[in-house]
Amino acid sequence: MPLKDLRVIDLTRLLPGPLCTMLLGDYGADVVKIEDLDAGDPTRFVGVPFRGGGSFFRQLNRNKRGLALNLKTEEGLEILKKLAKDADVLIEGFRPGVMTRLGLGYDNVKEINPALVYASLSGYGQQGSYAMRAGHDINYVALTGLLDLSAEEGGDPAMPAIQVADIAAGSLMAVNGIMFALYQKEKTGEGSYVDISMVRGQLPWLVYAASAPVIGSRLPRSGSGHITGAYACYNIYRTADQGHMSLGALEPAFWKNFCDTVEMPQWVDRQFDLEYRLELIDQVKELFGSKTREEWCSIFATADSCCEPVLTVEEAASHPVGIENDFWLENKLDDGSVEKLVGFPLLFAGQPGCLRRQAPRHGEHSQVILHELGYTDSEIAALRKKGIIK
Repeated sequence: MPLKDLRVIDLTRLLPGPLCTMLLGDYGADVVKIEDLDAGDPTRFVGVPFRGGGSFFRQLNRNKRGLALNLKTEEGLEILKKLAKDADVLIEGFRPGVMTRLGLGYDNVKEINPALVYASLSGYGQQGSYAMRAGHDINYVALTGLLDLSAEEGGDPAMPAIQVADIAAGSLMAVNGIMFALYQKEKTGEGSYVDISMVRGQLPWLVYAASAPVIGSRLPRSGSGHITGAYACYNIYRTADQGHMSLGALEPAFWKNFCDTVEMPQWVDRQFDLEYRLELIDQVKELFGSKTREEWCSIFATADSCCEPVLTVEEAASHPVGIENDFWLENKLDDGSVEKLVGFPLLFAGQPGCLRRQAPRHGEHSQVILHELGYTDSEIAALRKKGIIK
């Protein structure tokens, strides 16, 4: 495991932070998830319930240990500070200023552990006029222009089916920022503060759109760009059985292979012909509508023309690509049933991550973690009685 012995304190909830720490835990990090004593992480109640948590919570919080802690007390703060003393990473997802008011801001914790990588994950970042503003994924993609690009000219934006800002700009940018900071720590021995904003983290997604004004072309909104449906060679088509095929024959060589495969050589030179653009799209639509999705899959199996079926999530899991890349893990629950968990995204020396432990029950590891910090059984019992831990 590449992150073996990395110690992470996780003070996040919901989706972006827990997904980040799930990935760290999947590749070996010892992640301690901190929850309040009352309800804990709100996602505990999302999905099919089992073992003190819904199926969504179990997905996001595998490979973590759970500590339920009252941070509104001096004793609770002291426990967290003891954890931070020997931790490598602390990640929090509160609104800006909350950790500082608790006495756990970066400057406070840096005095305890100068080598700590301290990451704050928020919607709008720690500074600026929007820092304290509430928001969710749809608001963040709306404010960067990404949501508008999903609309055809004069049309309405499409409601995203995935959380672009939460995951790509939040979870994955947090992993990147933490890794950058750990690399710097290797060189200097010092920790650092990482500010992850789910708005700022979308900037890499805008590189193609940002190039449009520079080169004098239109913005690549839905239906108007080379890779957003303006041309027949890069589009989505309905089949005779109401399925869909994706065609990505953007390069001339792939487009020629496609035309040769469907025996339409007259289309080859019309790939980017503006006068013929809409007519060609209609002709390709008619072509795909003449056969079922399965028939087209058979025709394009060896055509090397970037043409693949549009699969449902269930179909993707049983497709050769899904099987070979372990899209889903089989997780055996305590009652003998089996549930599906999302697989591991990276291979190291040919090896994926590892499912080492189930998502924790609320406060499941509080006692063992406090033992590691030097607390005795009687001290732990007293803390539990006073409502400091669960």
